[in-house]
Amino acid sequence: MPTTYQLYIGGAWRDAADGATFPAINPVDQQPWAHLPQATAEDVDAAVVAARQAFEGDWKHTNGLTRATLMQRLAELLEADAERMAQLETTDNGKVIRETRVQMRFAARNYRYFAGWADKLQGDSIPLDRPELVDFTTREPRGVAALITSWNSPVTILANKLAPALAAGCTVVIKPSEMASVTTLAFAELCERAGFPPGVINVVTGDGSVGAALTGHPGIDLISFTGGTATGKAISRVAAEHLTPVTLELGGKSANIVFADADLEQAVTGAVAGIFAAAGQSCIAGSRLLVQREIYDQVVAQVCERAQAIRVGDPRDEATEMGPVATEAQHQRVLAFIKRAREQGATLAVGGGVPQGEAYARGYFVEPTVFTGVAPDAELAQEEVFGPVLAIIPFDTEEQAIAIANGTAYGLVAGLWTQNLARAHRVARRLEVGGIWVNTYRTSAAQAPFGGVKASGIGRERGMRALDEYLEIKNLMIDLSSEARDPFAIRT
Repeated sequence: MPTTYQLYIGGAWRDAADGATFPAINPVDQQPWAHLPQATAEDVDAAVVAARQAFEGDWKHTNGLTRATLMQRLAELLEADAERMAQLETTDNGKVIRETRVQMRFAARNYRYFAGWADKLQGDSIPLDRPELVDFTTREPRGVAALITSWNSPVTILANKLAPALAAGCTVVIKPSEMASVTTLAFAELCERAGFPPGVINVVTGDGSVGAALTGHPGIDLISFTGGTATGKAISRVAAEHLTPVTLELGGKSANIVFADADLEQAVTGAVAGIFAAAGQSCIAGSRLLVQREIYDQVVAQVCERAQAIRVGDPRDEATEMGPVATEAQHQRVLAFIKRAREQGATLAVGGGVPQGEAYARGYFVEPTVFTGVAPDAELAQEEVFGPVLAIIPFDTEEQAIAIANGTAYGLVAGLWTQNLARAHRVARRLEVGGIWVNTYRTSAAQAPFGGVKASGIGRERGMRALDEYLEIKNLMIDLSSEARDPFAIRT
């Protein structure tokens, strides 16, 4: 029987105000396996009020050591429950179990990393021109943060936001994607067990109307969103009405650039993992493979051979290397991209359809797909597919590679494959992206900042810079002199 979940508001578990629910669908067989509450605007308001009361109560005065202790406890609970959480997430969004296990532990690492910052949020002492003036800053929590996550990696993406928010002393209202909400509610149970005070962490679930109610709520002090660029723009417009600060981690059309001097075995492995891991459902997917012309045929042959050998199947099976895409809508979107690419003249080298066989008949499966002959300005090279579809594009010179890589609206990440350290630095400086990997791809660290430029977003997650998104700077200036002053004079 499907499990029924509840909202988590003000430290209490409750049904949606009107009792409405919606199903969680397993992408392997399209069967409902959980029932989730469809929150109302009333529920959203209750969550924001609970977060505000918790913030204005004890939480913003809770010292960093106490916050860090709670976060460390949360990390311990997540690590201890990693297998169950991984199974839930794999069932919810179709990501292979080997990856979701790693992601649970990586999320726990984020909570540990930011716990280390919770009692180190000091300000600065600033020397001024006049010695009788003492000036210093403090860093204070912004208040109530709305954290909105996507369906491809719910627990990991939440950790990118919640960990710095808690370390900074904010309270939060979390809204996961309606396409994958189960692990967020299961994670809220761990937060409760860790001992976070009521109202510090709240979770509301449901469709886009819930997100709209949350982002438009006047009681929100900060919005952090991960998802599509179009939705990010819409959130920015709503946030502008209340002058609410926004951080956005949006889409990508990332270039994996292979130069002729690269270690080709390493580069091909990185290219295959960069696009087909998570069935391409990653903002950092290396969906454009740029290959220097003298090695182009060799790389294409090796990538195609590796793509054809990928084991597609039930993501809960340990042997599976690529599961289904997460939703019916995404399944249709990916297949439509493939159809249009063929119609627009790209050469289909591998895949291009739904795998054949009874095991795939009821799920949202797409074959690992490789296109060659893709023009740099073609739709397949410009738009985010968010599926297991790779466009391979040749280039001749560094200048051409840089121009092609920069020639999209996005600017999230890029990969460089070369043994020439000078070239790596030279090209990296000119790429219009937020992050670059050299001779690796899809490698993450809690300490390393992550985020994009252009249509890929605003702000940074992970690393100490992420804390700045959740903190305000307050300046305090003290006049130590006792001398009477002209009250109308401007003093510098």
